Amino acid sequence: MEDVLDLYAEEYDPHYPVVCFDESPYQLVREVRTLLPAQKGQPRRYDYEYKCEGSCNLNTHTGAALYEAFEPAEARHILNKFGVCLKGV
Repeated sequence: MEDVLDLYAEEYDPHYPVVCFDESPYQLVREVRTLLPAQKGQPRRYDYEYKCEGSCNLNTHTGAALYEAFEPAEARHILNKFGVCLKGV
């Protein structure tokens, strides 16, 4: 955690931007109903019923997540660009 705080405390350098990842899981949904057409004097109506299709979350706290998402050579290339924050945690 100290590595992350030290990184955020550094002075801004446009050649080495700090990138923050949101690691929140996302619910995957599929629309069940179709858009109701507009009628005279009324706007289009939309029913928000959906079907749950699971959830997803890329764990960005470890470099291993990159190896799960990319081929090894590409994962290593990306990992090298991130620097100490991702490698050290």
